Amino acid sequence: MLEVNNLTKKYGKTVANDDLSFVVGAGEIGVLAGPNGAGKSTTIKSVAGLLRYRGDIRICGEQNKSATAKRLLGYVPELPALYNLLTVEEHLQFIGRAYKLEGDWEDRAAALMERLELTEHRRKLGKELSKGMQQKVSLACALLPEPKVLLLDEPMVGLDPHAIKELKTIMSELRAQGCAMLISTHMLDSVENLWDSVLIMMRGHIERAISRADAEGMEESLEDLFFRITESRRPSETAQEDSPWPL
Repeated sequence: MLEVNNLTKKYGKTVANDDLSFVVGAGEIGVLAGPNGAGKSTTIKSVAGLLRYRGDIRICGEQNKSATAKRLLGYVPELPALYNLLTVEEHLQFIGRAYKLEGDWEDRAAALMERLELTEHRRKLGKELSKGMQQKVSLACALLPEPKVLLLDEPMVGLDPHAIKELKTIMSELRAQGCAMLISTHMLDSVENLWDSVLIMMRGHIERAISRADAEGMEESLEDLFFRITESRRPSETAQEDSPWPL
């Protein structure tokens, strides 16, 4: 389970996240939806423990920056950050040793490479991979420790259609296993059949929280609601998107 309470993050005078609170339960997929600059990536990075912020974030009841929480958390950033001089399989070996994984983790690493079509590229260096391949390696590294909470920041960007289909299948399997997932995206159609809750964000706020049951009772589609909320901004309200900071 992921619990976020009163999350506030500022970059100077710019408020990227303004008192956000939400929960993603075990076996649920939550979606942070909104335009560029809404505060989605800042939320994900705060949950991952990469930023300083005010508020309280819990991973399966543990404070998110604790060693215990980090062992339960998987994170796929929007921009893959691989080691240039490590091969694909060395990235997975590094994760296995860093997390002190036991049992059949090497078999699991091989299975992940096979599933994500990385096996024939396993001896390529990080700097030799395309962005799509780097994204696959990042995903494999996040999945190898079998996280209880998985963060995915714009995970479909750069992936080919087969990889997108496989990722969706993996997410469905993780949900059945009780993993809580939080996905950041500005493309709702990419996750339309997966989500359990959607948080529509604007200017660092959660403008609307929608459950699957809520959506079934709405007269307008989720996509129409999303555009009605996000396109209601006045020009002066888009200034945050021009911030030099990654929101």
